[in-house]
Amino acid sequence: MISTTRFPALATGLALLGTLGASAQSAAPASLTVQVNKPGAAVNKNMYGLFFEDINFAADGGLYPELVKNKSFETDARLMGWRALGGGANLDTYAVRNEQGINNQNNSHYLRLTTRNGAGGEAGIENEGFRGMGVKQGSEYKLSFYARRGAGDVGGLTATIVGQRGETLGQVAVSGFTNEWKQYTAVLKSTGTQNKAHLKLVLSGTGTVDLDVVSLFPKDTWNQRPNGLRTDLVQLLKDMKPGFLRFPGGCIVEGRTLSERYQWKETIGDVTARLPMINRWNMEFRHRSTPDYYQSFGLGFFEYFQLSEDIGAEPLPILNVGMACQYNSGELAPMGTASTKGGPNAGETAPHNHATDDPSLDMFIQDALDLIEFANGPVSSTWGAKRAAMGHPAPFNLKMIGVGNEQWGPQYLERYVPFAKAVKAKYPNIDLVSSAGPSPDGELFDTASKRLGELKADYIDEHYYAKADWFRAHADRYDKYARGGPKIFAGEYAAQSVNTGSPENKNTWDCAISEAAFMTGLERNADVVGMASYAPLFANVDAWQWTPDLIWFDNLNSYGSPSYYVQKLYALNKGTKVLPVTMPGGAKNGTDNLFASAVTDEPTGEVVVKLVNYSTSPRPVSINLAGAKGLGKTGRAQTMASDDLQTQNSLKEPKKLAPQESTFAMKGSTLSYTLAPNSFTVLRVPAKK
Repeated sequence: MISTTRFPALATGLALLGTLGASAQSAAPASLTVQVNKPGAAVNKNMYGLFFEDINFAADGGLYPELVKNKSFETDARLMGWRALGGGANLDTYAVRNEQGINNQNNSHYLRLTTRNGAGGEAGIENEGFRGMGVKQGSEYKLSFYARRGAGDVGGLTATIVGQRGETLGQVAVSGFTNEWKQYTAVLKSTGTQNKAHLKLVLSGTGTVDLDVVSLFPKDTWNQRPNGLRTDLVQLLKDMKPGFLRFPGGCIVEGRTLSERYQWKETIGDVTARLPMINRWNMEFRHRSTPDYYQSFGLGFFEYFQLSEDIGAEPLPILNVGMACQYNSGELAPMGTASTKGGPNAGETAPHNHATDDPSLDMFIQDALDLIEFANGPVSSTWGAKRAAMGHPAPFNLKMIGVGNEQWGPQYLERYVPFAKAVKAKYPNIDLVSSAGPSPDGELFDTASKRLGELKADYIDEHYYAKADWFRAHADRYDKYARGGPKIFAGEYAAQSVNTGSPENKNTWDCAISEAAFMTGLERNADVVGMASYAPLFANVDAWQWTPDLIWFDNLNSYGSPSYYVQKLYALNKGTKVLPVTMPGGAKNGTDNLFASAVTDEPTGEVVVKLVNYSTSPRPVSINLAGAKGLGKTGRAQTMASDDLQTQNSLKEPKKLAPQESTFAMKGSTLSYTLAPNSFTVLRVPAKK
């Protein structure tokens, strides 16, 4: 952090020129002009948003707070996440079966346990959770499971939340087992707080019993929903006031093969009927192999729409365009009509099957049309009725969808054309987000951008992961774009401290301040750039595959990285119209590592100036607010600064680097201010509306 001895202005919250050291006072101020009386392009009200992908245990083991891993025994015949107590010494058999399950085609497997007559000790199983189970003292957790008794006298079981030292944190007995499947529920209240507890189920009696859909779910969820989300993580999202939420990815959308693609229809309805699937990130990186990474889809498309509504963000679902990930198989759906599923006018499609599905492009198009109906259709429509049945009869007011994630080449473009044509024909007001591929330049990027421009695409999604200096060097990227073409969606970007994809990347201040510099270019080109989002969003400190990430968490705690606070400052200070900025001496923005942008915030009547000083020295600036009327005498500043560009936040120091608020004096229409070394500063000046 900045030394409060050297820079007492930050310590006192008064970032005034006169309070800084003599060296800062002697430097000649850099003169900038903000043309307050010449407002330019409107800033999209949804400009800064969120990109969610189920990577780094972002869903199961993260935002979705189910504590039991592999609760339905559908993911792995080797009982992933479970183990027999005492290594199985008290059980004759314990194995996954599929005869006469709970009568659900997507949940056919269950666990059969047979206890050993006369054996001592505990007969049962325990679940490890997602790198443990986080429980809080005094909090309640709902236990639920299905059970069926076989031969013998097993009449029930005892469920225990067990701490890391084997201590009991909560316990409840459940009885009344019969020879028919029945759901049982109980509540456990934890007597302690632990990050890595686990759940133990001990049978009462001897004989055989079948178990399925074993769940331990916190009662304290966002809006107290039974299938709700983790409160601290949602709060971090809501605090950003995001304009949109892009979901569910990311390469998750594509899958390594088409059979592993994300199919939204399998993620709605009864949670117990959602068929789990392997997560494509489980074995993608040898350095972070995660073979136990699956998707339960407890967090599905309905919950994504609901989350968007809860945090005030526009939903932006991304749909597969008939292409598996081109980094993996690159499998393509044929362009023709599916032989059994029907084309884009065939009405409701049947549920998909991961193993046997042989889809054509028309099926993917139909899925998109059905999704729009699910989100926006009346309750009298097929898919609108399904939304209503889940408890949301009002439409979600979906306004945009993504056509593919990060595809490239002629195979993508030839699929995009009929996809876009069909969606626009039925829903002309839906904006479509198209892909320019994974790179921000090169032949494939240029070809896609040119063709999508010819097709008058609504948005072109550009991605860039690069080292921090790339972001500072390319802050002028969109200064060079032609006006009047498709809007740009900067859909995935993050500065990398080492190299793209390196497991050594850190969420340093160097990365975050470089992103802040780049974002001045996004802001001043609001007539070109319509939306932007950092990626990835979440990472579990014990189970990540990719770094850097915006928000980190363990089973109990969470924190925003310095990049999180940069994103938040932009989102909370996006303004309504761009104001032209003239840099010192008419130099290019970014010269001498000084970056700036400005907006007016018409509802409040304030002028908002954003400044990045990527320098080891304080930098006094003099800002002429040309044409401003009725300026107030006191402005507000929010500053992030650190002497050490390698500064990071952590679970132990979650706000080691976060915005510091202060005030500053105004004199006429000139704003004098000294920027701290290595700083990102947002200045808000009251003016006449």
